[in-house]
Amino acid sequence: MMIDLTDTKSSKINAALVEARRGMGSPTLGMVLTLVIVTDEANQYDAMKAAGEAAREHPSRILVVIGRPGQEIAPRLDAEVRVGDSGVGETVLLRMHGELADHAESVVLPLLLPDAPVVVWWPGRAPEVPSKDLLGALATRRVTDAAAPPRRADVLRLRASAYTPGDTDLAWTRTTPWRSLLAAALDQKYSRILGAKVGAKAGNPSAELLALWLTDRLEVDVERVETGGPGITSVTLVTEDGEIVIDRPDGMMASLSSPGQPDRVVALKRREASDLVAEELRRLDPDDVYAATLARAALEAARVPSAASFTESPVSQTPVRDVERVEEGEAPLRRATKEVGTAPPLKRTSGAAAGKRVETRKAVDKSEGKAAAAKPAAPRAARKKKGDGA
Repeated sequence: MMIDLTDTKSSKINAALVEARRGMGSPTLGMVLTLVIVTDEANQYDAMKAAGEAAREHPSRILVVIGRPGQEIAPRLDAEVRVGDSGVGETVLLRMHGELADHAESVVLPLLLPDAPVVVWWPGRAPEVPSKDLLGALATRRVTDAAAPPRRADVLRLRASAYTPGDTDLAWTRTTPWRSLLAAALDQKYSRILGAKVGAKAGNPSAELLALWLTDRLEVDVERVETGGPGITSVTLVTEDGEIVIDRPDGMMASLSSPGQPDRVVALKRREASDLVAEELRRLDPDDVYAATLARAALEAARVPSAASFTESPVSQTPVRDVERVEEGEAPLRRATKEVGTAPPLKRTSGAAAGKRVETRKAVDKSEGKAAAAKPAAPRAARKKKGDGA
């Protein structure tokens, strides 16, 4: 059932929801959370479809907020109420015109389910600090997507600096099958891990998060390798006995090879947005592992601010330890330079000042030369005696 409401308000939307439930023969709610989707017209269809499929596993009230700001537009709220249209739950499409678009929380707040968690999802552009956003402040969990356009080169650094318990990102959710498979591979007997490599298409934030997770857990240098994709294509763990390799060249099936064991084929399909959202809705408490990975990202950015990564450049990242060794080696070199008395650098001067300085220097040299010529030479015996006592 679908009900269109033009130039309406939150109380009328609530009344339409009750009417639609009664018309469907299900007056009780039976929903476990409220999912607020903040998007635009271009992405609203895909976001609503993904949320509707995720609602089959998590019955929820879905509020889709579409802002149409503009001072020349009169403030107005249009709504579409859909019950039983797709999945289990309710969907309300809210189009806010004019200045009302800047106060979306005032419309959303009366429509939240009572005594139920609230999840806010930004499928596209997200605020720099989601927890300080007016809609994000209402949420138990805030979901962003670092891979969604428009992409920023420093998106992970921004997420790390603005992290608040309850924040998560779909770029991190995409790494779950990889992390599970790597953990299963290391459940077997293996030798000491010396390093790791992550191969992925350039600009993939999921690959960068996976590399940071490996660095945080294994305490080894992780090399980033650019490939043609799609997404993450391979992960290699370098051990003393050989390499543990997970290779997925086609985005569907992966092969797992370990030293002394036969190769195995594993299903590792790239997942749709509905699967990612459904996974995030299963767990509404803070993700401590994601927080630790972002902390590692902030640490590496502070220690090696110019280090390359998948989100900045396809070039492999310089190991942190090598940079530290270079910096430690520069200090003795600078001290030795000071000990031998290296002259300080010359200061720049204007042309007039430089010419005056040259003329002054010539005058001093000329006067010193006259004084030296007028002074008689000391006797040889006096010079010798003076040298013996030095």
